[in-house]
Amino acid sequence: MSIEAWAFRRLDEDDDAAFYSFPRRVVHIDDGAIAALTGLYAQLVPAAGRVLDLMSSWRSHLPPGFAGHATGLGLNAVEMAENPQLADAIVHDLNRVPALPFPDATFDAVVCAVSIQYLTRPLDVFRDVRRVLRPNAPFVLGFSNRCFPDKAVAVWRAADDQQHVDIVSAYFAESAEPAGGWTPVETIAHLPPLGDPLYAVWARRAG
Repeated sequence: MSIEAWAFRRLDEDDDAAFYSFPRRVVHIDDGAIAALTGLYAQLVPAAGRVLDLMSSWRSHLPPGFAGHATGLGLNAVEMAENPQLADAIVHDLNRVPALPFPDATFDAVVCAVSIQYLTRPLDVFRDVRRVLRPNAPFVLGFSNRCFPDKAVAVWRAADDQQHVDIVSAYFAESAEPAGGWTPVETIAHLPPLGDPLYAVWARRAG
């Protein structure tokens, strides 16, 4: 699928820093979906690695036994200060500056929970995530069917759950520069009869 500029328009184009200026302390997904995401992190994230929690908040959903170093990058300093799994945190607006403030090959994993729908320049962000990952390190994105609709991009609002998986997969495909920059995309779906679904898409830095 081709990703066009119109896809990233939002109902609320006001400054994101103002929208996220006060703590919200919401998780967007229920306990079952959180458990599914934490279980996936336990499989993919090195237990003692250096991890970047992209678009971070007051919870990271890393496994309870995580013994590595987690850095949060988000828009609300108060929320991230209340996150018990973060060793440090940086306030940074990816929609203004998609470049990440880290050296090359810094992280053993990058995770992003229930926030991918808010990126207006996802391909630039994905390319820079690849830069800060170490070889074979994963970029793991989890999401459900909830969001702040005024801040979600148009392509996300117009899509259904399976199309959301396709959109994130396309971000990987179109940010794979040079060609083959990511390993093949993998996905899972946690679909309980009751409760929130949880979808995840991930790939690893190739080379």
